[in-house]
Amino acid sequence: MKTQVIIVESPSKAKTLNSYFDNKILILSSKGHIRDLSLKGKNRLGIYIEKDFLPDYKIIPKQEKLVKDLIRLTKGKEVLLATDPDREGEAIAWHLTQVLNLKMTDKNRIFFTEITKDVVLDAFNKPSVINQSLVDSQETRRMLDRIMGFKLSRLVKRIKSRSAGRVQSVALKLIAELEQEREKFIPEEYNLIKALFETFEASLVVKPKDKKIKSEEAAQIVEQIKDQPFLLKEIVVTKVVNKPPKPFITASLQQEAFRHLSMNAKQTMSNAQKLYEGIEIEGKPVGLITYMRTDSYRLSMSFMEETKIFIKEKYGPEYLGTYQKSSQDNIQDAHEAIRITDIKKNPESLTKYLNKYQLSLYKMIYERTLTSLMANAVFNKTQLLFHVKDYVFKTEGLTVLFAGCYQGLDTNTFKNDFLPDLEVNKTYLPQEITTLQKFTTPPARFNEASLIKTLEQLKIGRPSTYSTIIETLKKRFYVTVEEKRFFCTEQGFLTKNLLDQYFNSLINIEYTAQMEENLDKIASGQLDKTTFLKKFYHLFQEIYAIADQKNCC
Repeated sequence: MKTQVIIVESPSKAKTLNSYFDNKILILSSKGHIRDLSLKGKNRLGIYIEKDFLPDYKIIPKQEKLVKDLIRLTKGKEVLLATDPDREGEAIAWHLTQVLNLKMTDKNRIFFTEITKDVVLDAFNKPSVINQSLVDSQETRRMLDRIMGFKLSRLVKRIKSRSAGRVQSVALKLIAELEQEREKFIPEEYNLIKALFETFEASLVVKPKDKKIKSEEAAQIVEQIKDQPFLLKEIVVTKVVNKPPKPFITASLQQEAFRHLSMNAKQTMSNAQKLYEGIEIEGKPVGLITYMRTDSYRLSMSFMEETKIFIKEKYGPEYLGTYQKSSQDNIQDAHEAIRITDIKKNPESLTKYLNKYQLSLYKMIYERTLTSLMANAVFNKTQLLFHVKDYVFKTEGLTVLFAGCYQGLDTNTFKNDFLPDLEVNKTYLPQEITTLQKFTTPPARFNEASLIKTLEQLKIGRPSTYSTIIETLKKRFYVTVEEKRFFCTEQGFLTKNLLDQYFNSLINIEYTAQMEENLDKIASGQLDKTTFLKKFYHLFQEIYAIADQKNCC
C-alpha cells in the first residue's frame, strides 16, 4: 500500500490534522493558491479568448520552491487533497492535480467543514472526485475579474485612478450615490409632543404617520390640552413572540462583529480562520468553529441532537426550540452555518487559550449557535391609549412572559417596562406637556455592517469577498472612513462617473447580481462556462471599444 499524503491550504490547518493522525501521515500545506492566470496573450490577460477562453496558468513566483517541494514529497505516494470546502478550495485542489500529475478520475478529494478529529477521520475514509463544475465556476469568476479588472483599470488610470473591478466598482457606486442623495436632502422640521406623568410618559399619536407637526401647530396643540384631564380610553394587551435568531453565515457574522465587537470584516475573517483551523488547547490544536465562508443556515443533525440534550439539561425541556429549516437550505448542500464544534466548550473554559479578539468572536458565535436552537421568547406588550380633546396619546410597556432563547445569552440586557396599574374610563392629569423640535435627517452613510448587509441583500459579490472589496476601496483612496462611516472621495466620484458614462449597463446592481446567479448555475452544472463567457465578452468588448476610442476623458 502506498504512503498517504494529505495536502491542505494553511500550515496551521496542517498542524491540527497532524495531531489527529499522530504524525503517521504526511500533512503538507500549499499555502493558498499555487497558480494564477499568466500575463501572456493579447492585453496580457492570460486568457486565449480566440481559443474558447482557454486560460494560461503560471505558478505564482513566490510558490515556485513550495511546488517543487510538493512534487518531490508526493512522488510515488497516494495524495489526498483537503483544501477548503468552497469554490476557491476546489480550484486549489484542481491546480494541485495539474502540477502533481494526479488523475482527475481518482478519488483524491476529501471534504470537511469542521476540523475536529471525528469529522476529519470520517472524511479521510470517504474520498471523492474533484467537482469540475465548482472548478469551472471559480475559473469563470477569475477570468471575469481579470478581463474587467485589467481593461477597466487601464481606462480609469487616465483620470489618475488606480483600479476598477467587476464588484468593487458596484460597491463604490452604492457609496457614491448615497453621498449624492445626502447632498440633495433638504431637512424638514417636525415636533414631538409628550405628556409626562409621574411614572411614565405618553406620546401624541400622529395621523397619518408621515405627517410633520410644525412648531406653530405644536404650540396650538399644547395650548388646547394643557391642564386638561387625559381619559384612559383603552388598554390593549397583545402577546409578542420573538423567534430565535438564525445561526451565523459569513455576511451576518461580519455585520454583528462590526456592530457589537467593533471588528472590521478583515479582522473578523482573520480571527474566524484561526478558530476554524485550530487553537492549541492543552498541547493539542483544536478546531473550535466550522468553516467561516458559507451562505448556508444548515446545522448537522448530530450537532443539533447534542445541543438539544445540553439545552434540556441546563435550562429545562421547555427551552428546547424547533429548528426552522431555512428556505435557502438545500438538502444536497454539504455546507453548514458557522457554528461552534462542541457545545460543551463554553467561552469561559477557553479564556486562557484565546486572545481577547478570538474570545469575543467565539463567545458571539457560541451564543448565536446555542440560542438558534432554543425556544421562542414570549412577551406581553401593553398599550395605554389616552384621549384628550381630539387627540390620542399612547404609551407602551413590554414584560417578559417566557425568556426562551434570551436565556442563552450571558448578559441578558432586556429590561421589563412595567406600566402602572390604571383603570379604563378614568382620567389622569399629566404633570407637564412638552414639545421637542427635530429635523428629518438624510439616510445614514454606510458603515461596514450596513454596506455588507446591502451587498448581501442585492446579491452583489460573495460574502467571502466583502472584506477584500472594502479594503480595496480604502487602499485606492476611493473612500475614507470617518467615525466608522464611508465617505466617497473626489477620486471616487471621478471613477464612478467615468464608469457610469460608458459601462452603466454592466456595472450596476441588476447585471452584477445576474452574473452571480450565472456563476451559481455554472457551479451546479446548469450553465456552460464557455457559452456564458462568450456572451459576456461580446457585450463588454463592444462597450469597451467605444470607451477606449473616445479616450474616456
